[in-house]
Amino acid sequence: MNQDCVFCRISEGKSPARVVYESEDIIAFHDINPQAPVHLLIIPRRHFINLLDIDHQNSIILAKMLCVATELARQMKIAETGFRIVINTNRYAGQSIDHFHIHVLGGRIMQWPPG
Repeated sequence: MNQDCVFCRISEGKSPARVVYESEDIIAFHDINPQAPVHLLIIPRRHFINLLDIDHQNSIILAKMLCVATELARQMKIAETGFRIVINTNRYAGQSIDHFHIHVLGGRIMQWPPG
């Protein structure tokens, strides 16, 4: 864990969040600055800076996170109408927190291109 990381503090219960899912290695919560009616963040409890830190040895966490994303999309009633999964990697892509995370967005029509 990185004590300077807000997502690490959330995963340890040291910072508040509206949590919607927790397991031994993953936590999901509502984004504090939602960009859609449903905007969730899914993070690994282990501190990875971004997608570039996920290698073959720990790639199972990515699969688990995507499974959680689809489960939460169903729970939030956005699976049938559609939802977007976003992974930003580094600053130019829009990553603002240096802790790997997946955005799940839905509840409205999404535009393309997204950037």
